[in-house]
Amino acid sequence: MSDSGVGSGHQEWPRTRIVLIRHGESNVTVSRVIGGPRTCSGLSDLGREQAGRLADRLAATGEISADVLYSSGYPRAIETAEIIAPALGTDVTFDAGFGEHDPGPECDGMSFVEFVEKYGAPNWEHDPYGVTFPGGESIAEFDVRVGSTLSRAVQCHPGMTVVIVCHGGVVDRIFRSLMRQPPTGAFELHTGNTSLTEFVHLAPGRWRLVRYNDTAHLAGLPAATTRG
Repeated sequence: MSDSGVGSGHQEWPRTRIVLIRHGESNVTVSRVIGGPRTCSGLSDLGREQAGRLADRLAATGEISADVLYSSGYPRAIETAEIIAPALGTDVTFDAGFGEHDPGPECDGMSFVEFVEKYGAPNWEHDPYGVTFPGGESIAEFDVRVGSTLSRAVQCHPGMTVVIVCHGGVVDRIFRSLMRQPPTGAFELHTGNTSLTEFVHLAPGRWRLVRYNDTAHLAGLPAATTRG
């Protein structure tokens, strides 16, 4: 099939555009804490500045004409979405299905130092049916949740531009799924704060990666908050 967007029966395929935005730098990242849905405390000062830079870029360029703006239920994603929403001219729709890999109640809020002392260094590339965080989601469960949430969003907005403010792990899950890559291993993604990652739905089961990890708006800002 060519890239003309013509599918079976010569019907035009609705080219849904998915734009993934990772949230700005979070307080839990600065504090080196596992920040799940129970303990996330939002953006750092730098994270808010990053989100502001992205909002300014989107307002100036008009490069994204959003039909809908989703945010996960984490405060760090909600803050980011609320900062960029005026630039996109849309309200924010919340969907917990776009939340980060849930560490579970036992590990949520635990410092990374405490986690390593108790459980050892996390292995992100192990059996997808294993559990990185005791009591939390397996990678397979995370995959199913994110995949079904994205599928629902695409089905609800055919041919539209769907912007999703989410998390690095969610970008990784969606990237691997849409590009038909293995769920673990083979390569590693490092998605920057407030970066833009974009896909276009060409035909059933066929997606094009337009851009990944676009952070041009962060030029001149420090890479991260300096930790004391």
